[in-house]
Amino acid sequence: MLKKISVSQLRLGMYLHSVEGRWIEHPFWKTRFVIKDPVDLSRLRASGLHECWIDDELGLAPAAEDSAVKVSPRRDGTAAATAAAGMPAAAPPPPPPAKRDMADELRQAAVVCRQGRQAVLAMFNEVRMGRTLDAESCLPLVDDIFASVLRNPGALISLTRLKTADDYSYMHSVAVCALMVALGRQLGVDSDACRAAGLAGLLHDIGKAVMPPEILNKPGRLTDPEFVVMRTHPERGHQLLLEGRGASPESLDVCLHHHERFDGTGYPRGLSGDSHSLLARMSAVCDVYDAITSNRPYKLGWDPAEAIARMASWKGHFDPAIFGAFVRSLGIYPTGSLVRLESGRLAVVIEQNAGALVSPVVKVFFSTQTQMPLPARRLDLSRPNCNDRIVAREAPQAWGFADLDRHWLDADIRRPAAAG
Repeated sequence: MLKKISVSQLRLGMYLHSVEGRWIEHPFWKTRFVIKDPVDLSRLRASGLHECWIDDELGLAPAAEDSAVKVSPRRDGTAAATAAAGMPAAAPPPPPPAKRDMADELRQAAVVCRQGRQAVLAMFNEVRMGRTLDAESCLPLVDDIFASVLRNPGALISLTRLKTADDYSYMHSVAVCALMVALGRQLGVDSDACRAAGLAGLLHDIGKAVMPPEILNKPGRLTDPEFVVMRTHPERGHQLLLEGRGASPESLDVCLHHHERFDGTGYPRGLSGDSHSLLARMSAVCDVYDAITSNRPYKLGWDPAEAIARMASWKGHFDPAIFGAFVRSLGIYPTGSLVRLESGRLAVVIEQNAGALVSPVVKVFFSTQTQMPLPARRLDLSRPNCNDRIVAREAPQAWGFADLDRHWLDADIRRPAAAG
C-alpha cells in the first residue's frame, strides 16, 4: 500500500515509489526501488525534498509511531498525487498516440521538421531584433515533437540529422528537443517531464542568437579568441530566458549547463558528477550527438554508428548511466548508419528493433565482393530465420556514397528542413 512519509523517516529496506517535487530535483534518474545503499539514503535526506511515497507491500513499513497517509495501492502514482493535494481522483490520462510504422511517421515527421525550422528561425530573429522571448509560444511545437516521438521515435530523430549546414543553428534545436524527449522516455520519466525536457532542448542554444554572425557562421574552425566568445552563449541564453516570459526552471538550467561535463572539464561552471542536474547531463549527450552527426560549414557529419562509438570512448565526458540509456533509445546502429554484414553486403539501417540493439532492420544495396550495387532488399536481422548479422560499421565516404540517405528515405521527404 502506498504511504506518504517525510524524507527524514526513510529507512534502509523501504521501497521508494515517488518523491514530492519536480523530478529534476531528486538525486536519482529513477524512483521505484528498494533503498539498500546507505549512500542513497543520505543523498535523499540531503536533497532538500521533504516528503515522499513508499510502498510497504514491496519494502519495509514506517515505524508504528510515524504517521503516514494511506492510499489504495496504485502503481502509477496518480492516487498518491491527488490524495496529497486533497483533490478527488482525476480522470485517467488520455492514451498515448497509436504506434505508427516508420514510412507513415516519416511523412508526418517531415511536416513537424518544416514547422520546427520556421518556428526556431522566427524565435532567433525575434531575439536578434531585441524583442522579449516568449518561451511558452514554443509549447505547441514541443507537443507535436513529443507526439511524433511517441508514435515512432526513429522517424523524427533520423530526419532532424539530415539538416543542411545553413540550417544547423535552427534545426539543431529541433533535433535536441526530439532527442531529449526520446531519452526521457527511455529513462522512464512521465509525459509532463518529457515535455519539460523537450522544451529545454528546444531553447538550450538560444544564446547563439546573439553571437556575432561572423563567428556563428564561420566556414572553418574558430580561433581561440573566437571560441572564448562562443563559450559565452550559455550565459547569454540564460539571461535572455530570465528577461523573457514563460521559461521553466528546467529550460533555464539546461540553457546554462548543457556544456558541462561529468568529469568537471566543461563550461561555464566546471560542474562535475551529479552536481549538475539530471536534465543538464541528458542535454550534454543529446547536444553533442546531434552536433557531431550534422553537416557543419567546416566539416561533414559523422555516421550515426561512428558517433555512438566515439562518444562511448570519451571517458569522463558523459554520465555513464545517461549515455547508456541514450544508446538504448537510438540503438547501437542508429537509423541511417552504414553497416557491413557477415555476408559481405553493405546495408543502411532503416529501423530499430526494440530489445535487439545489434539486430535492426536494414536495407541491403551493395556487394563488397563484386563492388556492384544490388537490388535493394529489406532485411530484418532480428528474425529467427535470418542468417546474416552486422559485423562492422562503415564510413559512407570511404565507399564513395555521397548521398547514402537516398537508399532509405524517399525523395519527397528527404532533407525536410530545407523545404518551406
